[in-house]
Amino acid sequence: MLQIDKSTLTFLKKLKQNNNRDWFAANKTQFSEEQTKIKAFHHAIKEALNTHDCIEKYKLYRIYRDLRFSKDKTPYQPHFAAAFSRYGAALRGTYYLRIRPGESFLAGGFWEPNKDDILRIRKEFEIDASPLREILKANDFQKIFGRELQGNSLKTAPRGFDKTHPDIDLIRKKGFVAIRKFTDKEVLAADFLETVSYSFNILRPFFDYMSEVLTTDLNGETIISD
Repeated sequence: MLQIDKSTLTFLKKLKQNNNRDWFAANKTQFSEEQTKIKAFHHAIKEALNTHDCIEKYKLYRIYRDLRFSKDKTPYQPHFAAAFSRYGAALRGTYYLRIRPGESFLAGGFWEPNKDDILRIRKEFEIDASPLREILKANDFQKIFGRELQGNSLKTAPRGFDKTHPDIDLIRKKGFVAIRKFTDKEVLAADFLETVSYSFNILRPFFDYMSEVLTTDLNGETIISD
């Protein structure tokens, strides 16, 4: 089974310590080697995901930072990050994995839904949030991702929603993401690929529920055209 090479973390640590163009240019060959290995690992994850889900797109994020609007002018991301998007209009949501020494994690969900999606989600929670509550209460989910979804929230109720609603904590959210963090030891473990695949599999009830919400109207009728 493929696993993360220790040299990958070593390279990323050195990049963080020497985050400048001269150092990167001098070590471009090693970067290419580590990127090739991480791509192979990502493709193994995609294959594993496709045993229990349906993945349409894989994206490896660029290591080059966009500095246009950032006060931090270091030119490189000292990590390898990838996203795996579910297939088609009916399967919503994205899986995410970041490998960064001391700060690795996987995640899945809906980070910044567009205005139509976020309104549809909030309207569903306004009517009945109990299906999501049950998913979040499941033992397997809590063991891996904790008791709550991550994501920023509004300070008060969105316009048109009652601030005293019993599910206002969910209605106020601007994103809906589950996160699992890893130590370097866990990342380098021989079964890390299996751990990632299993963790993503635990997200399926959450993804399936959110997909149903986002592909139907408030009457439960599909909004997906044939």
